Amino acid sequence: MNLNDKIYIAGHRGLVGSAIVRQLEDRGFTNLLMRTHKELDLCNQAEVKDFFTQESPDYVILAAAKVGGIHANNTYPADFIYQNIMIEGNVINSAFESKVKRLLFLGSTCIYPKAVEQPMREDALLTDVLEPTNEPYALAKIAGIKLCESYNRQYGTDFRSVMPTNLYGINDNFHQENSHVIPALMQRLHQAKIDNDPDVVVWGTGNAMREFLYVDDMAQASLFVLELDEQIYNANTQPMQSHINVGTGKDVTIREMAEIMKEVVGYEGKLTFDTTKLDGPPRKLIDVTRLEDMGWGYSVNLKDGLKKTYDWYLNK
Repeated sequence: MNLNDKIYIAGHRGLVGSAIVRQLEDRGFTNLLMRTHKELDLCNQAEVKDFFTQESPDYVILAAAKVGGIHANNTYPADFIYQNIMIEGNVINSAFESKVKRLLFLGSTCIYPKAVEQPMREDALLTDVLEPTNEPYALAKIAGIKLCESYNRQYGTDFRSVMPTNLYGINDNFHQENSHVIPALMQRLHQAKIDNDPDVVVWGTGNAMREFLYVDDMAQASLFVLELDEQIYNANTQPMQSHINVGTGKDVTIREMAEIMKEVVGYEGKLTFDTTKLDGPPRKLIDVTRLEDMGWGYSVNLKDGLKKTYDWYLNK
């Protein structure tokens, strides 16, 4: 990409979108298109079409989505499937109609089946049933991948997809009920530290294993994939299996993550695990061989990433 190319970042205020904006600005890109939800409702087809007609971006990064943890997915399944499908359909089709040079769609590793071999490879997609707790969201993300692939096959577009593992970092969602595990636990540990609470409750058994990627690493990986030479990208993917996993290739138990975070926050009480709460899948580790073979690897380890996140949380 050239520094004067017009780049539309959908979801620029979210966890990943804001990190991508920081990366682009640090690299000298100044022609960035950004719209808040009030300025542009991505679920509204007419608004999205008008926006693309007026602005005609060169590149599109589709990081906008309705996201949340287990509680949110269980509580608002209709919102998760409807809003995400509408966002994807409207943006991807309008990108095609306005002849953008390239589009990058950000998905999620929840696209993979519940009972899938670990680590999860890209070719595991659509081989079995999904995890029930986030099936609507996963189906919407699968639809996004297939939209990109279908436009590529029918119209020769260059629409790409990356599937990040569990992300955390600056600008994460710290909502008390609808946040993911890292911001939810960080907030509880911080408050317990202030209140001198003797213990903090962690949802689940603590035995579930998860992979975590710091959001700035995800932003770097996204731009790496977006800028890959088309021949290299096509040589490492397939027309109907074009998505690329993005992660560390390493996982920890929720208990181990909680202990690291406890140290980072400086909380000296006890961690108690509420086994009546859902664990979700027992393990979610992705195979990142495809991305590593193309030349990208993560740089921020879990402890350092949690420190960066907590420092931001204290000063936000």
